[in-house]
Amino acid sequence: MSNSEIAEIIELTGKLLDLHDRDEMRAKTYLGLIFTLERIEENLFELSHEALQKIRGIGKLMATNIREIVDTGTLKELQELLEMTPEGVFEMFKVKGIGVKKIKFLWKEIGIDNLNDLKIACENGKIAQLKGFGEKTQTAILESLQFLQEQEGKLRMNKAEELSEIILSTLKSIYPEVEAAGQVVRKCQEVDTLSFLVKKDGFGGIKPPTDLFIQDLQASSPNVWRGYFGEFKINVEIEKAGTKDWIFKKLIKNSSENHLKLINPNGDSLLKIISGNFFQSEEEAYQAFGCNFIIPEMREGLNEFEWSNLNRVEDLITWEKLRGTIHNHSKYSDGNHSLQQMADFCKSLGFEYFGIADHSQTAQYASGLRPEIVLKQHSEIDQLNAQYQNFTILKGIESDILPNGELDYESEILKTFDYIVASVHSVLNMDKEKATQRLIKAIENPYTSVLGHLSGRLLLSRKGYPLDYPKIIDACAANKVVMELNASPYRLDIDWRWIDRCLEKGVWISINPDAHEMKGIYDMKYGVSVARKAGLLAQNTLNAQPLEKVKQVFSKQ
Repeated sequence: MSNSEIAEIIELTGKLLDLHDRDEMRAKTYLGLIFTLERIEENLFELSHEALQKIRGIGKLMATNIREIVDTGTLKELQELLEMTPEGVFEMFKVKGIGVKKIKFLWKEIGIDNLNDLKIACENGKIAQLKGFGEKTQTAILESLQFLQEQEGKLRMNKAEELSEIILSTLKSIYPEVEAAGQVVRKCQEVDTLSFLVKKDGFGGIKPPTDLFIQDLQASSPNVWRGYFGEFKINVEIEKAGTKDWIFKKLIKNSSENHLKLINPNGDSLLKIISGNFFQSEEEAYQAFGCNFIIPEMREGLNEFEWSNLNRVEDLITWEKLRGTIHNHSKYSDGNHSLQQMADFCKSLGFEYFGIADHSQTAQYASGLRPEIVLKQHSEIDQLNAQYQNFTILKGIESDILPNGELDYESEILKTFDYIVASVHSVLNMDKEKATQRLIKAIENPYTSVLGHLSGRLLLSRKGYPLDYPKIIDACAANKVVMELNASPYRLDIDWRWIDRCLEKGVWISINPDAHEMKGIYDMKYGVSVARKAGLLAQNTLNAQPLEKVKQVFSKQ
């Protein structure tokens, strides 16, 4: 069990204590401890009760609770609170725009105890009339409810890959030849179906073990098993394919519908070409269609046909072609590891440079760096760089873009950095025009080097704010500002569909992990996956360039 998972259990307990008016001080203690738990470097599950008590902020009671979570996977206190909480009220915690206090009021004073009643009340205008809510809150609730409905039954890329591997391993113990297929293979950032292909000739369908696989009989057919795996509420599809139609089935399963509709110069669709024909390989099938091999990631029905005849698959960005990373956090702000630990880890991975970009002073929730702390960090970087050989730490900062578009810090501090990642973290409810102008003003600031996670979205959790993407990309091109592809599987922002526009305008793409701990560096693999969907070449990827080129880009020469 990770520290984050332990923190989530404690946070939920605190919220439910507040919801049920059980113990206000106890609730505040629980909620106030979350930030501390997520910053602790040691693995909490490995620490004894005595060792836990020695950590600042963790007393005897909380140490006991943490050990209970580690030993049982939950808290008895939490289970009692959950039993008191209607399932619908618990679901209301997912709604953006309302916190515990408002949920408590809606439930206990108005009688709304489920999402459907909440939606109806919003649509009837009743929520706007409640004291402390208003029209703006009502609109935000409705938008959040719609978003939640659209995301139901989906997993983020990282979780989908993990679960797919578990299912694949189980199937391989039964069938000699099985492959993952569909959205996971296409590297979709959100997945609603986990697909698998089983090579099996002759009669007989797919029969996975019933203790793990729950079949949906109505949705299944003789050759396709459909249902669920264990407790996971995501669709699972296992299809049987014979040897003769194996390549055909792989192409069908690993392509979007629009990709299969692509038309070649002869007027034939890809689906027509591959239907009824026997191919030894996918490469042979694409050759028959009239183009070079198209990787599954790119099979989205956009410009991949033209791309394949102008570019080489070997030139696409890969993990192996990355030479450094520039958006990372340390214990100086809200990271879990020290500056040196983060840098040493990157060096151990074979990278040539590591850019630290801790939060700026306005981000008080993340222990943003005050000017004197910035100078202290820069001094440590100078000392470490003097010790390294063939490796460099770059001095960066993730500067908050203030509501008026200004960067955090005065010019005297801004000019001390090697580069600045400018990002929005607050006031996310601006309209399209204001949000766009805010970003453009930040882009036009001469100190801005990189535009960080520009939409502010959190996949399956929060929509990005409305923006005029062409205007923002054009502004980046005009001001020689790099566009971040934030590789966290929670963000993957800029959306890969806009990368082609960036490339057309000559805007560099930097695949940044936004890592808050050492293993977070690996998140760049998710960024690489979606970048390949967009056809991003290594030559257009900033952190696939040598250090001197990166410095040149940051100097805007």
